[in-house]
Amino acid sequence: MLRAASSPARAAVRGFSNSLIRRDSFVCSSFLAQHVSNTSSLPKDHRFVRSCAYIRESCRTVRLLQEQTFFSFSVHPLQVWRLSTHEGCVIADQLLHARHVSTASFELQTDNDVVRFSINKHPHKNGSPTKVKKRIKKSKKAKVNELRFYRLKAKKKMNSPNPEVRIRYKLEKAKRKEEWLIEKLRNFEVPKAPAERYDPEILTEEEKHYLKRTGEKKKNYVPVGRRGVFGGVVLNMHLHWKKHETVKVICKPCRPGQIHEYADELTRLSKGIAIDIKPDNTIIFYRGKNYVQPKVMSPPDTLSKEKALEKYKFEQSLEHTSQFIERLEKELEEYHDHLLRFKKEKEGALVHSGAQN
Repeated sequence: MLRAASSPARAAVRGFSNSLIRRDSFVCSSFLAQHVSNTSSLPKDHRFVRSCAYIRESCRTVRLLQEQTFFSFSVHPLQVWRLSTHEGCVIADQLLHARHVSTASFELQTDNDVVRFSINKHPHKNGSPTKVKKRIKKSKKAKVNELRFYRLKAKKKMNSPNPEVRIRYKLEKAKRKEEWLIEKLRNFEVPKAPAERYDPEILTEEEKHYLKRTGEKKKNYVPVGRRGVFGGVVLNMHLHWKKHETVKVICKPCRPGQIHEYADELTRLSKGIAIDIKPDNTIIFYRGKNYVQPKVMSPPDTLSKEKALEKYKFEQSLEHTSQFIERLEKELEEYHDHLLRFKKEKEGALVHSGAQN
């Protein structure tokens, strides 16, 4: 008889414990208030006793807040309330996760005598929620028509009778290409490794003269071509330094003044000493008295052979594009000067004809 009488209470306790474990909300209080009328018939389990004590403490806090007029209740204090005060937020922070407390407001709603816990997000600053624009996928025909429209528009500008329109179109196109090339060249920038500390050897004038003559007589050399300085150049220098003290670095093609940039870069990467720079773009490097061949002869902060060639192509294209932009800007300036002179001549002719009349 006692077992039969206590079965509803046990079912209520099981439902209450499930709601307490699965939902971190205030629904547990209303659940207990609706299903269990007499708590004396409930089993004296230690988990349940702690839960009941926690519920009584929560109800006591809610009644205290109601007496202080912090909340306005329309039905029952355990059915609908808003956590808008400091005490309410303390209770919510104990039962809910902190991230929901900081980003939303909490509310218990009763629909058809069912208590529900809802999270209301804050409205937008302007009062209306942000609308996410859906990206409309274009068909193949629409893309072709759009490209055709832009081609016709470009053709119209290229064949315009006005020279200024033609020059400006070419100038805008060249500037867009210049920006694109600059972005491409940024991908080839390799961060330089921190320079290692080493003592540069001091050579006397006699030693420099002897090493210079030795380097000129020997036939071993390393070419630096259009790719510039990359990992393979430094590797070849170390391979030559296995059997020779000096090595010649021949730079062709080389712009005026670029030979000194190559000398500084190779000195930093190979830790060698540049003895002489000749007018025919040849550098003679000395390996040093205390030379030790490194384990990694190709430095990690250099480009590979393929990347160096690709970088050279972009640099060459950028150089030609910059020259083309300068020429177009000069043409546009000359055209404006021509218009100004023509306008002045026309005004002078009108003034002269008016004076004759």
